[in-house]
Amino acid sequence: MKIVIAGGTGFLGSPLARALADDSHDVAILTRGTPAAGPTPRVRLVQWTPNGQAGRWPAEIDGADAVVNLAGESIAAHRWSDAQKKLILESRVRATRRLTDAIAAATTPPSVFISGSAVGYYGPLGSEIATEETPAGSDFLARVCVKWEAEAERASSPRTRVVCLRTGLVLEKDGGALAKMLPPFKVGAGGRVGSGRQYWPWIHRRDWIDLVRWTIATATASGPINATAPNPVTNAEFAHSLGEAIHRPAFVPAPAFALRLMLGEMADALLLSGQRAVPTKAQRLWFTFRYTHLEDALHAIFRGSD
Repeated sequence: MKIVIAGGTGFLGSPLARALADDSHDVAILTRGTPAAGPTPRVRLVQWTPNGQAGRWPAEIDGADAVVNLAGESIAAHRWSDAQKKLILESRVRATRRLTDAIAAATTPPSVFISGSAVGYYGPLGSEIATEETPAGSDFLARVCVKWEAEAERASSPRTRVVCLRTGLVLEKDGGALAKMLPPFKVGAGGRVGSGRQYWPWIHRRDWIDLVRWTIATATASGPINATAPNPVTNAEFAHSLGEAIHRPAFVPAPAFALRLMLGEMADALLLSGQRAVPTKAQRLWFTFRYTHLEDALHAIFRGSD
């Protein structure tokens, strides 16, 4: 198969591309960088301008078997000014629009379009379980996800099924949120965030990659799919398990007021609230998770670490 990944050079896209290449697929990564041979055999980089002129990249979409969309400004890269919030939204909507336009114009469109989304779709929730049927929230991240998914759904047709992956906290020590959490924990200054009662839906990166591969191959998988492990935990439970995994104490809390002072609105959206999201649809369609419990996932990640 030929698979195109937009935004495929980061924490999720790079290992996904390697895994797909290992499955003997040909992978084209759409990147704003210089086109070149990829870092591994069967992977190549193709220049694209998601907010600019078309260029030659739409030809990669025509005839591709699957397109995976991971493009968009990091939600945690900078404090949320009005300008940054606009960039977060527009980078996702515009990139997705360019891809859906290319799919619509293709003589042979892909059979599946997998577009990124996030569990932030549901907005801040307490202990209520969030399945794919749970309505959207109303905060900034929820509004971003709603518009992002609506743009992706434009690609839906009898020839192209659309999947929106509502991803939770993806765990691996070489990047993502976990890498940012580790420094204070390693010096014994880690602990719960705020009350610690908010749920953090998580997924091991290996399971996230396998879920994408499964979604490509599973014709009955469509619409929103929660990319989260079956057993979300509270932030306090997460902090305790992480401390145990790296053999460090985890009893120094991060007060909510201090986080709000440092991060502003982003603190409530990303740290002090959460969603008890579960992968109802994936499990109903018989996807099998390698890591269903946080302790097992963290043990696998830190096996051999101090």
